[in-house]
Amino acid sequence: MMRKSALPAIVVTTVLFLDLLTKQWIRTHLALYETIAVTPFLDIVHFRNKGAAFGMLASLGNPFFITISTVAAVAIVTYMVKVEKDRLIMASVLGGALGNMIDRISLGYVTDFVYLHVGQWYWPAFNVADTALSIGIFLLVASSLRHHPTGDEKETTNKD
Repeated sequence: MMRKSALPAIVVTTVLFLDLLTKQWIRTHLALYETIAVTPFLDIVHFRNKGAAFGMLASLGNPFFITISTVAAVAIVTYMVKVEKDRLIMASVLGGALGNMIDRISLGYVTDFVYLHVGQWYWPAFNVADTALSIGIFLLVASSLRHHPTGDEKETTNKD
């Protein structure tokens, strides 16, 4: 039987592997802004994102986002070591944060490629890392809203 502590590492590794693999495929097979129409509402498009989520705050520069990603990764690992609750969810967030951080360090931007739209309304492009981050953050918020531990329960969730 697999140890409980191995599962978060598997989640981080899987998210990271899928993210880096898909981004490499996009960079290798599609020219910048080249589009593959998949469905009437989904395109695969090679974009370079120098900002935060959805290209916001690009003017802050790559070193700023690398610093934020590093601080976030350290905070997530620290949380996962100290608290057993939501480790798999946190592992998803960590895998996503690391995937985008690797792009920023190695390329100076994040490769985005999933482009959803309805008619002329387009959602900003994203990637596997963004998906893992978004789903993980949503699940963390849902988990925190669903269960507020009492004082006794808080003590049992912390590792000694």
